[in-house]
Amino acid sequence: MKPSELSKLRKEMAKVQDGKRYEHTLGVAYTAANLAACHGEDVDRALVAGLLHDCAKCLSDEKLLAICEKQKLPVSLQEEKKPSLLHARVGSYLARKEYHITDPDILNAIHNHTTGRPGMSLLEKIIFVADYMEPGRKKAPHLEQIRRTAFADLDRAMLMILEDTLLYLQDTGSVIDETTRETYEYYQNGGK
Repeated sequence: MKPSELSKLRKEMAKVQDGKRYEHTLGVAYTAANLAACHGEDVDRALVAGLLHDCAKCLSDEKLLAICEKQKLPVSLQEEKKPSLLHARVGSYLARKEYHITDPDILNAIHNHTTGRPGMSLLEKIIFVADYMEPGRKKAPHLEQIRRTAFADLDRAMLMILEDTLLYLQDTGSVIDETTRETYEYYQNGGK
């Protein structure tokens, strides 16, 4: 992707995201680029996926549900209860329709950045991990250890994030997407 195209995407995200979300987006994009360089993934693809990963995050619950209904995107029972979980699925759709992204790996990285999925590609793992550990994040448990681990062993960092996420969701009585649990079990069993 040309620098001018990346600049255009940054400007688009600045328009559709509030200031705090936009700062997070930039943090994810640059963290993803660093992880990509470290692990042998294409840096531009990581930047694009990072810039677009939350392109639907600032949409209202009603808008997320309306897009899913209109575009016939599946909505689980957990997502009906908490429509904000749909931002990743809707974000992948918007990346394709509004921002003309055709790379299926970038679209999957956006789609799976919150729950993960068993058998993720390198780019998907990078966006998942970058979203959790970008420099603006301050409160997550084991954050410094995860940041160090991510540059040495991406799968181990994923497992640590998934474990912390599941514990947090359980402790707070929040909705747990079944895909997150399946992803945790997959990586806990060494990717099998």
